[in-house]
Amino acid sequence: MIKFFRKIRQNLLSEGKTGKYLKYAIGEIILVVIGILIALQLNNLNENKKNDVFEKEILSQIQENLKSDKLVLKQIELNFMKAIASSNKILNAQESQKTKDSIKIWLGAIIQFDRFQPLTNAYEVLKSNGLDRISNKQLRFLLGKYYDDESLRIIKSTNDIEIAFNDHWTPILFQETVEFEFKKSVELKDYSVLLKSSKERNILKLSRDNYSFGINKIKSGINTIEEIQNLIGK
Repeated sequence: MIKFFRKIRQNLLSEGKTGKYLKYAIGEIILVVIGILIALQLNNLNENKKNDVFEKEILSQIQENLKSDKLVLKQIELNFMKAIASSNKILNAQESQKTKDSIKIWLGAIIQFDRFQPLTNAYEVLKSNGLDRISNKQLRFLLGKYYDDESLRIIKSTNDIEIAFNDHWTPILFQETVEFEFKKSVELKDYSVLLKSSKERNILKLSRDNYSFGINKIKSGINTIEEIQNLIGK
């Protein structure tokens, strides 16, 4: 094709048709420019298609990760709610044999901890490729909000409760416990210490506050997950 165009130019020059040559040369340049523009457009279309495929695949993976996170958070939320309810029952209880039997179960719900580690593999892949690969601005914002902010706050809240378990409850378990079954029951030698002003009662109150704080963070995280899931679904 190039030889063909070159031959035409040479013929026009040899025949002294300079005007026609210039017109031809300009036309040839225009054709080259048009060809480049078409190639660029095709390349852009191809890149857009690749990005669409990537976006759908990565959002599908994120959706699965969030589904798992939500299940875990729902269970932790339930455990925290049981711990708060049990704390209030003990703090409002009166000393009796029936109370003693109940406190054993209530303490099982309180003296425990959960760990949370969000599934971030899909989000990390997305970040390495650029968050702008997600076309919806609101979705980009919510992904950053959950993974870079709220999930970290939830991790800290669950860690705080585990620290409280180790620092505050473990010494009591070693010294005052008759029987201990994790997340099920805790039988103390003298449960009455929880029903009057004491270090143990203060620890109980602090524990309840930690659970309340953690629930607020978990609820916020779950709400954001559901917003993300709805946007991805659309």
